[in-house]
Amino acid sequence: MKMSPKRDVLIVVDAGNTQTVVGAYRGDELAVHLRVSTTPERTEDEYAAVLLDLLERRGIQASSAFGVMIASVVPPLHDVFDRLARKHFGCTPLFLEPDTRTGLELGYDDPKAVGADRIANALAAREVYGAPAVVVDFGTATTFDVLGAKGEYRGGIIAPGLGISADALFHRASRLQRVEIRRPEELVGRNTVEAVQSGLYFGYVGLVDGILARLLDEVSGLTRVIATGGQAELIADGSRFITEVDPHLTLAGLKLIYELNR
Repeated sequence: MKMSPKRDVLIVVDAGNTQTVVGAYRGDELAVHLRVSTTPERTEDEYAAVLLDLLERRGIQASSAFGVMIASVVPPLHDVFDRLARKHFGCTPLFLEPDTRTGLELGYDDPKAVGADRIANALAAREVYGAPAVVVDFGTATTFDVLGAKGEYRGGIIAPGLGISADALFHRASRLQRVEIRRPEELVGRNTVEAVQSGLYFGYVGLVDGILARLLDEVSGLTRVIATGGQAELIADGSRFITEVDPHLTLAGLKLIYELNR
């Protein structure tokens, strides 16, 4: 007789505006993590066809999930992922919403306006790295989230993401071609491609470090600056202030929140 798989996997989902990141935890180990494009028009079955295949290729069966934790900043995807979790993972998902217990004191005028991913980042930063701290998340937007000395969420800063900045340049300047975003070998470009790469990269590092320099002056005792998100390693390589790069910080925060509410 065929044995049912052991339900020992927690699925965590961070649905962002551009990409959706999915992780599978076995105990404290992040056994699998993957990224897919965020497409609000997809149905739950279409997402399942992509995600379940990628998970199975990495040894994770949908039937081994005992729980699903979801953070989404894309409202149309709420029902899609709810149905996906119930139909394909056999779990009632827990969504990170304003009334979800997180253990974070939110010093925001309207706590409901704080993005779910930012809350997960702040909690994970506090628990893993301590406070005070700043989390810089490089996504569609680049967010700076500040934890005070007592681990409270003080608020943050939101700037256009590097990808958005590059897209705006290419769309508005018809003679400039799209280039790979990377750190150039020299500051002064010897051709148009190098010049654009230098402006995008060092200009964005300047934005990030300019904000961080002000935060370091303003927040007493601040020494920890944690970077996460798709371009975290790229920008951290040129930053004077980023002290840690943690590409899975949001997933770790979602796992912690699931355990708090279990």
